[in-house]
Amino acid sequence: MEPLLAIVVGVLFSTAIYLMMQRNLIRIVIGVIILSNAVNLLIFTLGRLTRASAPLIPYGQNVPLEDIANPLPQALVLTAIVIGFGLFAFALVLTYRTYKEIGTKPVKEG
Repeated sequence: MEPLLAIVVGVLFSTAIYLMMQRNLIRIVIGVIILSNAVNLLIFTLGRLTRASAPLIPYGQNVPLEDIANPLPQALVLTAIVIGFGLFAFALVLTYRTYKEIGTKPVKEG
């Protein structure tokens, strides 16, 4: 499962970089959001994907009895999803205001 997710992460990263190199503000915003999702998927994959057991240690034991998934990357990704949604909403509003004030969507060379 991990090699498949590594390929998906690579495709998401390359798509995000391609979109962020465009001259259209909407494509740049979408590229940033896809990049955020690619990083979230990468962190989630690095935390080990397994359905063996819940990440709980039985009473009286110092270590888990079998392989478990690391819960820390899952918590980090959950937090990053919420922050990413806030970033997406702010970027869309900022793009809309830029379009209304300047009247253009492309990024100007300076």
